[in-house]
Amino acid sequence: MSDRILIGKAHEVEPQLFDNESARKVSKRVLIGKAKGAENFVMRLFTVGEGGHSPHHSHLWEHEVFIVSGEATVVTNQGEVQASAGSYVFVPSGVKHQFKNTGKENLEFICVIPSSADEE
Repeated sequence: MSDRILIGKAHEVEPQLFDNESARKVSKRVLIGKAKGAENFVMRLFTVGEGGHSPHHSHLWEHEVFIVSGEATVVTNQGEVQASAGSYVFVPSGVKHQFKNTGKENLEFICVIPSSADEE
């Protein structure tokens, strides 16, 4: 464990790009994770281009999402819900979900997962 506070610029982190049937026009940046000394959580920034979407999937772990910018349709097993900048989303473990960009600009959201999820 380090006693150094880490401060950085999100858009200076190299993105991992996804553009296939499952995830369309998506980039993921791991802002804070095990590699930077975080022991408990991984903070990621997702950018979804216009008309893009994340995979429709579930995990064994919960995660917390904060929408930074743009407009989204959040697809859940309870139906589709609209969310926009300033909205937060709690996804319980095992629940299928998907984020679709329904706006005219990029959708950006922060997603926090436990480091035990091993999905940096």
